Amino acid sequence: MSNPTYENVHNQFKLNGFHLDREDLCRVAYSFIKEGEDFEKPVGNFLLDWFDSKTYIQMETSGTTGDPKTISVSKQAMVDSAIATGDFFDIHPGNRALQCLPVKYVAGKMMLVRAMILGLDLEFVAPSSHPMKNNEINFDFVAMVPLQAQNSLSELKKVKKLIVGGAAVSKALEKQLLKLPTEVYETYGMTETITHIAARKLGEKAFTVLPNVTISYDDRNCLAIHAPRISPEVIITNDIVELLNENQFIFLGRMDNVINSGGIKLIPEQIENKLANKIHQRFFITSKPDAELGEKVILVIEGEKQDFDNTLYEGLDKYEKPKEIIFISNFKETASGKVLRKETMI
Repeated sequence: MSNPTYENVHNQFKLNGFHLDREDLCRVAYSFIKEGEDFEKPVGNFLLDWFDSKTYIQMETSGTTGDPKTISVSKQAMVDSAIATGDFFDIHPGNRALQCLPVKYVAGKMMLVRAMILGLDLEFVAPSSHPMKNNEINFDFVAMVPLQAQNSLSELKKVKKLIVGGAAVSKALEKQLLKLPTEVYETYGMTETITHIAARKLGEKAFTVLPNVTISYDDRNCLAIHAPRISPEVIITNDIVELLNENQFIFLGRMDNVINSGGIKLIPEQIENKLANKIHQRFFITSKPDAELGEKVILVIEGEKQDFDNTLYEGLDKYEKPKEIIFISNFKETASGKVLRKETMI
C-alpha cells in the first residue's frame, strides 16, 4: 500500500482473529462504548476519534516531565510513527501482535494504529500486570511496561520481539530478559514524540533512533530531537545524554534530578547504575538541603529498614557516596511504573 493515510485500514489487519475494515471498526467501536468492558470503552472512543473528520487526536501527556496536559497530535504523524516502527523492528503485514497496554495512553493508542496501518493480526486483551497469563499464542511483536515483562518471564519465549517502555528497564530485569530467546528492546520516547523515537537492544549501551529522526544537544547537553514527520518543532528534552553520532546516544540521566553537592554536579542515575547489583529492592538517589554542601546525597530504598555494610559504596566516588539512607514502604509511581521521585519524598 503506497503512502498509507489515517483513512486507510490495511487489508490484512485483524482484531482478535477477525478481518475488519473501517466500517466494521466503527461498528465495533459503538458496541465497545455501549456494552463493552471497562478496558474496551476507551478503545471504542479512540476508534471513533480516529475515523472522524478531524486531522488530529487529543491526548493526555503522562505528567512525568511536568503537569499532565492535553495536546493535539496529528493523525498523519501517528501513521508516520507507525511506519517508522515497522521499518525499524522489521514488522510485516500478517505478523501477530499483542495489545496489552491501556488505550487511554499514547502507547496503547499507537499499538492499535500500528496494527491498522501495518496490517497486523492483533490479539487484544485487558491491560493487566500479567498480560500473557493463560496465553497459547506465539507473537511476533509485543509492547509492555517493565512490570508486565517482569511478570511474563516464563511466557515470553512465545514472543519473537518485545519492546519495553513507559519506565526504565532495571539492571536486574535486563539480566533476566537477556536469558530469553526473545529479542528485547528498551524504548525511548514520550507522548510529545508519539511514543518511541529510539530503542536500545538489551545488552547494548546506546539507543538508536528510528527512521527520519536525528538528534543533537541543546546548550545544557540535553537531547534535542529532530523528527519533522512527527513534530514541526525541534523537541527539547530534559534528558542528559552522550551523543555518539546523529543517530545514537547513551542516556545518562534527567536534568531535573541533578544534584549539586559541594559544587560538584552529580547525576543520580549514574550513581544508581553503580549500586544496581548490590540492592535488590527498588531504590533511587536524591538529595536533601545541607548547610555545608548545599545538597547532600541520600539513598532512598523501598521496603523495610535493613542494615548494609560499607562494601555497599565500593566503586563510588567520594562525592557520590550517600550521607544517609531512608526507607519508604511504597514508592509513588505513574501508571506505567515509573517512580515519581519528588512525590515519593513528600
